[in-house]
Amino acid sequence: MTTTELVAYDDAVARYDPVMGLEVHVELSTVSKMFCGCATVFGAEPNTQTCPVCLGLPGALPVTNKKAVESAIRIGLALNCEIAEWSRFARKNYFYPDMPKNFQTSQYDEPIAFGGHTDVVVDGSTVRVEIERAHMEEDTGKSLHVGGTTGRIHGASHSLVDYNRAGIPLVEIVTRPIEGAGANAPAVARAYVAHLRELLRGLSVSDVRMDQGSLRCDVNLSLRSSPQAPLGTRSETKNVNSLRSVERAVRHEISRQAALLDAGQRVVQETRHWHEDTGMTTSGRSKEQAEDYRYFPEPDLLPIAPERDWVDELRATLPELAAVRRARVQIELGFTDLEMRDVLGAGALPLIEATVAAGASPASARKWWLSELARRANDAGMTLEDLPITPAQVAGVQALVDAGHVNDKLARQVLDGVLAGEGEPEEVVAARGLGVVSDDTALSAAVDRAIEANPDVAAKIRAGKAAAAGALIGAVMKEMRGQADAGRVRELVIEKLT
Repeated sequence: MTTTELVAYDDAVARYDPVMGLEVHVELSTVSKMFCGCATVFGAEPNTQTCPVCLGLPGALPVTNKKAVESAIRIGLALNCEIAEWSRFARKNYFYPDMPKNFQTSQYDEPIAFGGHTDVVVDGSTVRVEIERAHMEEDTGKSLHVGGTTGRIHGASHSLVDYNRAGIPLVEIVTRPIEGAGANAPAVARAYVAHLRELLRGLSVSDVRMDQGSLRCDVNLSLRSSPQAPLGTRSETKNVNSLRSVERAVRHEISRQAALLDAGQRVVQETRHWHEDTGMTTSGRSKEQAEDYRYFPEPDLLPIAPERDWVDELRATLPELAAVRRARVQIELGFTDLEMRDVLGAGALPLIEATVAAGASPASARKWWLSELARRANDAGMTLEDLPITPAQVAGVQALVDAGHVNDKLARQVLDGVLAGEGEPEEVVAARGLGVVSDDTALSAAVDRAIEANPDVAAKIRAGKAAAAGALIGAVMKEMRGQADAGRVRELVIEKLT
């Protein structure tokens, strides 16, 4: 069966019960790597942030980064996990070019945090997501496959490897199977990853930049005939790197697996690659046979045994719970339950808060982010946070509207200019000549021309039908390319005809 033969999503969820498991990898924002002193700056020249330890050279000994352990404990606490009194690292042995040591230092059977939960809100309902574990490990390097058309190794003429990322601290957060979501499964997956991103940002443990790979999600999904049936065979879609893609990947896998099952075929347990351009997954490598990673305790690292007093101290540093914070912020912003649901669904709450802090009203901040900017982000296949505009700039656009320098129509053009990299809102207005015309001489002449061109409308206004003024105002606005002060135009129309 080809990947294009899909079952319509609504039909798929009507016949099958989806079950998900989400694995989120979080790069910690430490100054140095997990087991050495190399820098972790994103975007540095390839292979300039390496040393014998992270390259796995003979005789080099690792030392655990205390700040990374602290961040992992705080993440576990924020997810209501138990913090292990004793945990240790293991060697996960496998070969791939971006693994300089030919093994990954990770936690296997004794993670730092386990047995937690967190709640997310989807369509006004609270969904509890159970956390299996949160464990520490190190990131791999990054391979660049050159010469092909897909950016993958198949078809490439050669590959390059950058080891700057190798050894950067990671925490992997693994859920237990998420059951009962039904048709809302894609929305639950997106809401969970968005919730994690908000939580991690609040903890200040990661910059959670999905576009830069510091937050990545593996989506495990299976279908079964009913909620009472045994779990089906799962696929694992690797390294999905945007909220929109998480949602789309779940939808696609539900439709794809339903098509296989409808045709009497079986779902293969495998890893799959997500393609943003097509909105589809393709086969990666089979996982039908148990992989022997030959885990064994890391002999060069001491176990992690955090003192209970230290754990309690870290617990005291946690910010307020996300649900408590949302309720407080909703009251402060004056949003209705429906408005807040839309804001949370768009992942716009931090942006709106920052825009209000920069001087905009809550209503105007919500309007810009959930209408104009949300539309632009959707058209570009981006998240709101990925748009090249800051909350301060959005507040600056609204300040121009409030001061009467531009109207809402012109403000949209100002947003276009800022998004295009033309400068700050005031600079865009000046460069594009977008200022509102409020000069009475120019406006009066334009009103006279509109009256002369529309004598029937003018007669209605003279007869006391003031509502007809809208047609003349529209004519003036059209002539002046939307740059007239509409309020002043209305005043002039009424003055001249009554």
